[in-house]
Amino acid sequence: MFMRHVLATALAIGITGSTSADPSFWKHEWPNTDFSKTSVSNWVEILSGGPPKDGIPAITDPQFIFVKDEARIKGTEPVITVELEGSLPRAYPLRYLTWHEIVNDEIDGTPVAVTFCPLCNSALSYYRRNTDVILTFGVSGKLRNSDMVMYDRETESWWQQATGTAIVGELTGRVLEPLPSWLESWDQFRTRNPDALVMAEPPFNRRYGRNPYERYDSSYRPFLYSGELPPHDIPALARVIRVGDRAWPMERLRKVKTLREAGVVISWTPGQASALDTADIASGRDVGSIRVRDGQGRDLPHDVMFAFAYHVFWPDGQWMLGP
Repeated sequence: MFMRHVLATALAIGITGSTSADPSFWKHEWPNTDFSKTSVSNWVEILSGGPPKDGIPAITDPQFIFVKDEARIKGTEPVITVELEGSLPRAYPLRYLTWHEIVNDEIDGTPVAVTFCPLCNSALSYYRRNTDVILTFGVSGKLRNSDMVMYDRETESWWQQATGTAIVGELTGRVLEPLPSWLESWDQFRTRNPDALVMAEPPFNRRYGRNPYERYDSSYRPFLYSGELPPHDIPALARVIRVGDRAWPMERLRKVKTLREAGVVISWTPGQASALDTADIASGRDVGSIRVRDGQGRDLPHDVMFAFAYHVFWPDGQWMLGP
């Protein structure tokens, strides 16, 4: 079911096939990328997901409307919430990010990138100012261990979305600073923030509100992934909450609702639909919403990602399985 929908989506946006990475081959497509600088030891890890560079168009000039003026989004649909001190909270609906994957935004002078990799269920936000430059990100069309490879338009270096690390090009080794953001339902966001902002529908011809990866998070194995499966009999596409290099299984949180461990407080609340289940995002099964705070109640950067992605990018990480 999932593969049929991926193929249909791929054909709709011009996928021509998957090709493993090779610097000599990619130089034709990426003449401005410095392939002599890289942290990738095995180029076979990088594949073409199908779309060419910018075939999945990142949003670079997002528009916003007030919560009270939004009528399209259904209550259970997931949104990425960003709340910067002194600024109106903003919601970035997955009904849009599923099709665009990156939103380059500026919140009251602070440049941020809000990202979502459907194949890893990784929803992360980063500051776009990196040392001496403000970066603008696009979708490369490449995957590494099934995770989106982003690129910056300033140097055309490649960045791993799940880690925020530059892996190919002039900026290799630099790491983006994550900012606290989290996934929650539209109802949860607008109830807490009735006067806030929500990203408006982008001016593209996409089936917003539909999930092109139908039943993906019920699959046994990830798309275009040949790495190890997670340990402890954890399903590859089970959700885990990653904080730093630790990961808590979502099912553990669902059972206890709140955990206080390793200096963090993690809470689980029902009401958020999976964006990667049914064809209609709002009808997806309830996977719940996670909030991660420190001992003082401050929100912490974290990710709710698939277990395989945590295992491959943090192979020495600590699995928080409980007693």
